[in-house]
Amino acid sequence: MPATLGTVVWGGVLLSPSARAVPPSEQVRLGLIGAGGMGRGDLATFLLNPEVECVVVCDVDDKQIAEGLKVVKDKRGKTAETSKDFRRLLDRKDLDVLLVATPDHWHALPTVLGCEAGKDVYVEKPLATSIAEGRVMVEAARQNRRIVQMGAQRRSSPTYRQATDLVRSGKLGKVGLVRAWAYLDWIKPIGKPADQQAPAGVDYDFWLGPAPKRPFNPNRFHFNFRWFWDYAGGLMTDWGVHLLQVLLWAMGPEPPKAVVASGGKYVLDDNSETPDTQIAIYEFPSYTMVWEHKVSVGLGLYNRPWGMSFTGTAGTLVINDSGWEVISEPNQDTVDAQKHPGGEDPRPAHVRNFLDCVKSRQQPVENLEEGHHISTVAHLGNIALRSGSRIVWDPVHEIVTNDRKANKLVSVDYRAPWRLPNLRR
Repeated sequence: MPATLGTVVWGGVLLSPSARAVPPSEQVRLGLIGAGGMGRGDLATFLLNPEVECVVVCDVDDKQIAEGLKVVKDKRGKTAETSKDFRRLLDRKDLDVLLVATPDHWHALPTVLGCEAGKDVYVEKPLATSIAEGRVMVEAARQNRRIVQMGAQRRSSPTYRQATDLVRSGKLGKVGLVRAWAYLDWIKPIGKPADQQAPAGVDYDFWLGPAPKRPFNPNRFHFNFRWFWDYAGGLMTDWGVHLLQVLLWAMGPEPPKAVVASGGKYVLDDNSETPDTQIAIYEFPSYTMVWEHKVSVGLGLYNRPWGMSFTGTAGTLVINDSGWEVISEPNQDTVDAQKHPGGEDPRPAHVRNFLDCVKSRQQPVENLEEGHHISTVAHLGNIALRSGSRIVWDPVHEIVTNDRKANKLVSVDYRAPWRLPNLRR
């Protein structure tokens, strides 16, 4: 039935807010796995496209399922089926695409099993909690000829493309230093609540899945899972993947040679685990990259709370979503000082690119090779920090060559009975 949507471009045609009905042969039938805040936001973005129908909403929490169904009702005027076990979606013949927006420790299994079941997948960033899981995901997509896009949407932004094109043009001169930073004043202490029973309607053992068995603690659940090593990698992977991807986009596909990091919990007095302050320095063959984050403050580099910079011999380009500017070096003539405003939210274009590739079978802009490269770089910053050493990286074999403790962090152990096919330890 016709859906009421915002104006979108589909198949090269500008659609009016009252979109036409889509023939069944052109529909893309979607199953949502993970109906939290990110999942619902992604689902709403997918449903901007008139050919998308949400067939099923899957989550281990009844409350999250109910919120996901509200999105479907609001965007399509009807409901969807529900499930608390993503495996029930794999064999369904009425599903084309899986949207995986779970906590990070649940990214790999649904993606890999979905590819094996013949589904295309849109999976949120980072790819997983470890580099080794990411490699399995890449191989599953390739072997099963699936279209898989990682949800790091700035790769689909014309504004960021314009800026990265300028970096690659050589007008900044030789770029030898790039930086990304996140100074986030909205992150505050989350307290130290006691362990307790999981809320009614939550299958907590399934939520843990392959992660270690732990008593339920409200701080380890839903949004705050990001700050615990069992499930995620803190700001280094949560924000790092978004920002590092822009640096890597402009600088090219070469992998880092070595990484060193420093940081810890210096500000937050709570039961979170990941560092509230961290700096990682990456040695690439032709440049140095620096990542840094700090919580509970908002005054970052170049008076931007977060952003990225490219420093060349002729000038420096600074960018975030508010726009980008070039600060020229004195006595040079290759680039002028200039400012450019930010663009629109790129998430709709990122989803649109994925949907177009589902139909064309071409690779999307943030395919799993790209997503794995970016996620690997972010993970290496954490591996260097947690191992306390300068790690030397072998990108061909994807191993740390100089530190056995660090190399163990390249992969992860799965709690029985969960098993990721071909996961290398």
